[in-house]
Amino acid sequence: MKSLQDPVGCLKGVGPKTVEALATLDIKTVEDLLTYFPSRYDDFAPTDLSTAKDRQKVTVHGTVSSEPILTRYGYRRNRLSFRLLVDRNVVLTTFFNQPYLKNSIILNTHVTVQGKWDAVRQQILGSKLFTQNQERELGAIYPANKHVSQKTLRKLIKQAYDQYKDVIATLLPISLRQRYQLMERREMIKQMHWPTTPFVAKQAQKTAAYEEFFLFQLRLQAIRRAHRQDDGNQILYNNQELKEFIKTIPFELTDAQKRSVNEICRDLRAPYQMNRLLQGDVGSGKTIVAALAIAATVNAGYQAALMAPTEILAAQHAAKLADIFEGTHVSVGLLTGSMTAKQHKQLLNEIKAGTINLVVGTHALIQDKVDYANLGLAIIDEQHRFGVRQRQLLREKGENPDVLAMTATPIPRTLAITTYGEMDVSIIDQLPAGRKPIETRWLRENQSGAALSFLKEQLADGAQVYVVSPLIEQSESIDVKNATDLYEKFAEYFAPDYRVGLLHGRMSSDEKAAVMQQFKDNQLQVLVATTVIEVGVDNPNATVMLIYDADRFGLAQLHQLRGRVGRGQRQSYCLLIADPKTEDGQARMQTMTETTDGFAVAQRDLELRGSGDVLGTNQSGLPQFKVGDPIGDLKMLQTARADAGALLAAPHWDEKDENQPLVLYLKRHQLETHFD
Repeated sequence: MKSLQDPVGCLKGVGPKTVEALATLDIKTVEDLLTYFPSRYDDFAPTDLSTAKDRQKVTVHGTVSSEPILTRYGYRRNRLSFRLLVDRNVVLTTFFNQPYLKNSIILNTHVTVQGKWDAVRQQILGSKLFTQNQERELGAIYPANKHVSQKTLRKLIKQAYDQYKDVIATLLPISLRQRYQLMERREMIKQMHWPTTPFVAKQAQKTAAYEEFFLFQLRLQAIRRAHRQDDGNQILYNNQELKEFIKTIPFELTDAQKRSVNEICRDLRAPYQMNRLLQGDVGSGKTIVAALAIAATVNAGYQAALMAPTEILAAQHAAKLADIFEGTHVSVGLLTGSMTAKQHKQLLNEIKAGTINLVVGTHALIQDKVDYANLGLAIIDEQHRFGVRQRQLLREKGENPDVLAMTATPIPRTLAITTYGEMDVSIIDQLPAGRKPIETRWLRENQSGAALSFLKEQLADGAQVYVVSPLIEQSESIDVKNATDLYEKFAEYFAPDYRVGLLHGRMSSDEKAAVMQQFKDNQLQVLVATTVIEVGVDNPNATVMLIYDADRFGLAQLHQLRGRVGRGQRQSYCLLIADPKTEDGQARMQTMTETTDGFAVAQRDLELRGSGDVLGTNQSGLPQFKVGDPIGDLKMLQTARADAGALLAAPHWDEKDENQPLVLYLKRHQLETHFD
């Protein structure tokens, strides 16, 4: 029995080499082939030759007005020429090295010619010829590569459609197709590949995009509902004790922090497993929100674990949380890979016994040897920096612990919907009271002297300074500043009044920690570094971030670096030194000077780079849609999300005949389908 899940090797003429070649385009099944849609079309709309520019690609419809003449010259070279009546003008048309076309060019017949316009000689240099007996549907242009040609794709897609069209089931329910005037799936696939008119092509693209969004959201929300079916822990903390602890915090929580705490605490008390993302811009106060979730968890007799991507950040979290919980019954332990065997063994015993009820660490937290006494809450900081498997391993520790993921990388609503659709989202979109917006200035390389003078002014006022370079050492292939040279230059420039330190990724964990502590203790006034300081470094006395070759960094990274200053009460500054050679580079510099709102920066980053590059597909699982554009089609994406949720919430939806294709689709993706 034929199925769209049949491997492409089932098709006639598709041997092992072709199977391997198609796999480079991620085409493995017949369905993959049928849904490998064109990236664009040749629309065959006629070109007005009176306004055409020299060497412009043109399409003309005309009548053959002279017999074709084939002229041979050189070795295997030839020229085929004839005259074409286009409207009332006679145009010379020439094809090179296509002698086989001669029999298709018949006097007084209608043809369509595509080629380049030679405005000087007033002739068309033809590339393609279509006769009146050939269909002139829109010509599909596919994303191809060196392994698979356009011709091969067209041939195999046509063969697959002819053989499998009878088993193409329509996935979208009739109610949705009628509401949005969408095609049945078989017709959509046909019109995507061989559209009869531009209007029909747009209708097919609309159907394909909606179907893609709907199926993706259906999978995400099925996962979300399946999680809610899990036997989660009801963390029934004492609310009055939590309120008393909040009173000990030496500052007033922002409204956004209070809202996020309430959302998290509501999830903790619920009988299902929490799966929540806490988004907050740099310096917005996510740590105290996490601390309150930890306080509630420990209050109810459970353990909490916080996993950070680097040892520097893990150590910083442990120290900060130890200060917050000083004098309480929260006992903090730090577990990292650089501990001695004796320290490691002792801490593991304390975690297993439950005497340590808050464990902070790196991916060491998910090792097989780590046994928790009663893990109730797992917190993942900068969660996109961990692979999917690492995040899942932490979730699997204990008995379905509640999961709180945190990120200081602001994610536009567009990506939050697509990437984290299976999670509930809390957003801290306010900075704590008293924080002043960071002033950002863009300087050209020839203005770097002014930047150094400004640094001296800030240092004389008692402040500290970061200097960031994209490279550790000099590179022969890239003409940019490097941290080692800058360190030597700055050490000489600021001597003897100020001390300069160097921090980069090749240093050992102990070396990095020592330099960071010296900077925090103001033993170093200037810290020259690579992007190793991008996340988690917290020194309220640092007021200037100077970034060399800033156009070499993405917007999200620049915003993270800028967030290392502005963490105290003093006015802080970010100086970008760059001579961008591209429009995108200039746009990034302008965006940084125009706004300090991380969500606005992230949205601009998305627009400049596209959805596939912002978070990194390997770790974030960001989908690569074939037709739908999550930026341009945001409204459709939101609609599809609502529709998928409504379908899954409907009683006995999976028993209706029209929904059986969707039930099979979810089963194929190994997801639960019955949620009543």
